[in-house]
Amino acid sequence: MSFNNETKVKEIALSNPAARQVLEDAGVDYCCGGGRSLHEACLHANVPAEEILKRLLENRALGNTGEQTWTSAPLSDLTRHIRERHHRYVRDAIARVQPLIEKVKAKHGENHPELAKVQNLFGEVSREMTMHMRKEEQVLFPYIDALDRAANGNGPVEPPFFQTVRNPIQAMMSEHDAAGELVRQIREASSEYAAPAEACTSYKALYQELRDFEADLHQHVHLENNILFPRAVETEAAVA
Repeated sequence: MSFNNETKVKEIALSNPAARQVLEDAGVDYCCGGGRSLHEACLHANVPAEEILKRLLENRALGNTGEQTWTSAPLSDLTRHIRERHHRYVRDAIARVQPLIEKVKAKHGENHPELAKVQNLFGEVSREMTMHMRKEEQVLFPYIDALDRAANGNGPVEPPFFQTVRNPIQAMMSEHDAAGELVRQIREASSEYAAPAEACTSYKALYQELRDFEADLHQHVHLENNILFPRAVETEAAVA
């Protein structure tokens, strides 16, 4: 697939993992902002679109690195993957990072007041993601799994209380936007996760954890916004 300035960012992200990594490394939003053209997304990220196109061309040879093709896998496999890979990661990361922030703030907070802001922001995104994942696991994903079974001839789908899958999807996408904004603020408050010169090992570990958390959130939201949700809408229309 060839790309240009008008190619939708989500189309680039869906093409292969190497292309998605180019966007991730450059700070180009391919999950919440996946509907933007490359030109628009690069303006927002303050990076030259020409440079991204050059990197994409250089990385094209990497192709698909063996990642599961979620665009065609059963929807129930994808919901299970998101639960087992990304939801579990978020819960484990929250359990690690919250005490680590407290430890680092206690030692360095006097000289680095931005740590208090990082702690508050991470606490907020932790609470929001915890509630978000619970709603997906208890309401949305079971319905998507039922749609998947119905599409394969394994029984009808009971009419959901939310009328159509589009309604909870819209709510989940709004929550994705909110979480994305919070991690953007964490990145900004931490000066792009750049630990100060006098940082101890825990300080450096904290910023690496926060960087990893943001990267996982991008992949998590990409799988839902760009693959799972559009496929669920199509499947519901087909079995209704």
